[in-house]
Amino acid sequence: MAAPGKSFGSDNHAGAHDAVIRMIGAANAGRLPAYGDDPWTARAAGQLRTAFGARGGIFFVFNGTAANVLGLSLLVRPFEGVICAESSHLNVDECGAPERVLGSKLLQVPAADGKLTPDLVASRLGDRGDEHRAQPRAVAIAQVTELGTCYTLGELRDLAEFCRASDLRLYMDGARLANAAAHLGCQLADLAACADVLSFGGTKNGALGAEAVIVMNGELGSEARFQRKQQMQLASKMRYLAAQFVALLEDELWRRNAGHANAMAARLADGVRHLAGAEICQAVDSNAVFAVLDARHIRSLQRDWDFYAWGSGENVVRWMTAFDTTEADVDAFIAAVRTVLAGA
Repeated sequence: MAAPGKSFGSDNHAGAHDAVIRMIGAANAGRLPAYGDDPWTARAAGQLRTAFGARGGIFFVFNGTAANVLGLSLLVRPFEGVICAESSHLNVDECGAPERVLGSKLLQVPAADGKLTPDLVASRLGDRGDEHRAQPRAVAIAQVTELGTCYTLGELRDLAEFCRASDLRLYMDGARLANAAAHLGCQLADLAACADVLSFGGTKNGALGAEAVIVMNGELGSEARFQRKQQMQLASKMRYLAAQFVALLEDELWRRNAGHANAMAARLADGVRHLAGAEICQAVDSNAVFAVLDARHIRSLQRDWDFYAWGSGENVVRWMTAFDTTEADVDAFIAAVRTVLAGA
């Protein structure tokens, strides 16, 4: 196991931001009503509704998989399908939860950079009307994608327009939405305007463990509180989840955290980009660096540093930065990569 502080494995490896811990402490005072009927939840929900321009409800849950399942449950029925990238978290890293819990089939599309396009979505619409096939009803995208890439605002608008014209609903997995907004220099509402429902991730950006489901389409939110309860995500002490978002929203701490993580990834990519034996293989739009290394170099680096090998047979690695990654951390890792490659 790598030494503490020597991890580029995941932004989930970071602790919680001090401001989040302090806000949870503030929320701990006194006795308040349960299940979200408290001032902390009302405050956080109101702030998120304003930040996103949401016409529907705000629903707090414990983790990203739950956010995705809840969000999609508002968009599809069991015989309907969800079009998603083959590399999507929904498809790869949720242990079949969307399909088991919702009963809805995931309709996968290969996407080299993790991003769906209208043409890629159109390729899965040929079975409409065939009672033997799952009926395409929703499109699920991630912003940031699982490959660290960001949709531009133009790409999002084109996809949203195609979905509206094709009677498809659009869900956005926003586990790293803050990183996308920081990269694009836009507001959360600019991203959310393209979706019917989306999530806003806190856990990967300084929260202790909290995600929010944002219902943009006001016609879709009437069943969300019942779905959340049935999906075992209704927190009795909701104030502790809500307080984390109060902290992240205060003076846009979410943006500062994400912007710093992005900057550390850019610093890392710039430091290894020109090294012989290392190839950056995806655009560095967020806090992820994907690179190709020789297998023996990967094994050598992993003796002291924690990171993931990604995919099979291509020697791709993923290096993740977080709000607490320092320039010294990055520079030390760059030096380690340089040393290992030079020893080839």
